[in-house]
Amino acid sequence: MKSIVLLSGGLDSTVSLAFAMKDTVVSLCLTFDYGQKAAENENFAAAALAEYYRVQHKIIKLPFLKEFTNSSLITRDKQIPAPGVNRLDNYRSATAAAKSVWVPNRNGMFINIASSLAESLQCAFVITGFNREEAITFPDNSAEFVSATNDALSYSTLNKVKVVSYTQRLSKAEIIKLGMKLRVPFHLIWSCYQGGTKMCGSCESCLLFLQAAKKAGLEV
Repeated sequence: MKSIVLLSGGLDSTVSLAFAMKDTVVSLCLTFDYGQKAAENENFAAAALAEYYRVQHKIIKLPFLKEFTNSSLITRDKQIPAPGVNRLDNYRSATAAAKSVWVPNRNGMFINIASSLAESLQCAFVITGFNREEAITFPDNSAEFVSATNDALSYSTLNKVKVVSYTQRLSKAEIIKLGMKLRVPFHLIWSCYQGGTKMCGSCESCLLFLQAAKKAGLEV
């Protein structure tokens, strides 16, 4: 069965790609540039990962998104939250951070575009990199979201494309452990909301990755 992988260049999507390489025939890695601060870094990481796995890579630009959101991921004069390690497990803090970086219907839009390509390329699956921890504060990472999306896709695609997330029920640390088993090239990953020359180490994405790496025994 053929698949398209949504590849941001981050941890979850990279491990999902590595798993998909064993479970499906990956026809395409798809990356979205919607004006996010880390777009250049994410595009570079995703391209490097696609080349590593010898899969065709395509970047789709959605410039209009930045016109309709004030997400700190996109808005240049809005600061991305840096919650601190001791507040990562604080629900109130995590919810506030999630609200700051929220981009309306981002995953829904990505999946629908990918599903259109999947049907045209006769692919059965769209592979996403969701995880158990982020589903708590990001409803579009949840198993319920995937189930509802698949219900809709059964009507909107003739070949009934399905969204699959191998990492859906895993924590970040468990995802890293899976990646280690799959020999994922972690040095190619970009897990940062910022767009600097190196990962900032202070945004929530960085902190979650570094915390999980420590738990999993991965040197970064």
